[in-house]
Amino acid sequence: MATVRDSGNISVADGKATVKGWVQDIRNMGGISFLILRDRYGTVQITLPKKKIEPSLFELMTKLPRESVVSVTGEVKESKQTALGLEVIPEACEVYSKAATPLPLGVIDKVNVEMDTRLNNRFMDLRKPEVRAIFELRSMMVDLIKEAMSQEDFLNVTTPKIVASGAEGGATLFNVDYFGKPAYLAQSPQLYKQMLMSTGMDRIYEIGPAFRAEHSNTNRHVTEFTSFDGEMCWIEKEEDVMEMIGKVVDHVLRDLKEKGRKQLEILGKDINVPELPYPILTYSECLKIVQDAGLPLKEGDDLGTDGEKIVGEYMAKQGKELYFIAEYPEEAKPFYIMEKDGTPYSFSFDLDYKGQEISSGGQREHRYDVLVARMQKKGLDPDDFEDYLAAFKFGMPPHGGWGIGVDRLLEKMLDLPNVREAILFPRDLSRLMP
Repeated sequence: MATVRDSGNISVADGKATVKGWVQDIRNMGGISFLILRDRYGTVQITLPKKKIEPSLFELMTKLPRESVVSVTGEVKESKQTALGLEVIPEACEVYSKAATPLPLGVIDKVNVEMDTRLNNRFMDLRKPEVRAIFELRSMMVDLIKEAMSQEDFLNVTTPKIVASGAEGGATLFNVDYFGKPAYLAQSPQLYKQMLMSTGMDRIYEIGPAFRAEHSNTNRHVTEFTSFDGEMCWIEKEEDVMEMIGKVVDHVLRDLKEKGRKQLEILGKDINVPELPYPILTYSECLKIVQDAGLPLKEGDDLGTDGEKIVGEYMAKQGKELYFIAEYPEEAKPFYIMEKDGTPYSFSFDLDYKGQEISSGGQREHRYDVLVARMQKKGLDPDDFEDYLAAFKFGMPPHGGWGIGVDRLLEKMLDLPNVREAILFPRDLSRLMP
């Protein structure tokens, strides 16, 4: 009986083997034909010498449409003409599914296809090795995040994604009809993370979906994204949180560079691993950088995409790809961020990667009375946050945390042109399907 193999483990020593996959290409050369079979790990050449193959089998296999799904059993022979150093001479072929023609887009054709066409036919787009490599790297990246957090003694948690109120305000909330009651899709797990800080679970993290009803149609904004959130107790300053983020990101970059060598080679990419600790700039310093570059921003303004890009170019000249921007104006930050007493600033920060924000975080306000005052200052009614505030009313340690966009992290790591390249099925202003 033939052993079932794939392109990653087949060898001449198998003698006879069965391989399964998609018909990537067929080349008919008169007296001999070649079928290239693609599976998850690569390709296998199926060689069909016309005079040595059953006529019905030769006819069947050479007439298969590209991207049909088949199982081929045959003798594995050495071949110096193939990348694997072997070929399969078929004895039997089972057609599981014959592909329709024409294909909605090519898998190996060197033709530029628009992003919309690719996303409309994402199942076919993902058959391309270079596209699939992105998501193989993404899977490794998430595993490495979990590994790093476990090493730092963080607990993995899951918080609700249907909520009664928003953590970031109402402007970007998706409404949900919850059995006749108003509810929303969660913008972040922020309030739940903080509530957990009062329980004794003093280091927690979550990797899960988050939703923002942002009317932004750019290459960096989507309405549903994957967020990696962490929260930790007993911090003394916001730099403690920055240090933890640095450890985790460094672990991810360093190990992905090694473990993802095959996928990075397919993509023609490399991962640079910046030295720790990452530099810390203040908001005021960044404001001066962008003003000196000719961007007319004033104190309190959001740096925005253009400002971030200018700072990124400034830092790139110093050989710095990852850096923190700290001490943002408190007015621009959510109620749960701690104010820097006696100043208009706050204990908050962003982590930027090659000129784009991939994370925000800071020290939280853990003092009940001050937190209530900040809510009121932001025009919020504390009665709407009764459950959240109860966790502070009955004993809350000093704490801080962060949120990192997993999609953006991968996008910048691989220098992808659009964050949608890092998301299997993106959602944005105009895309709800597939």
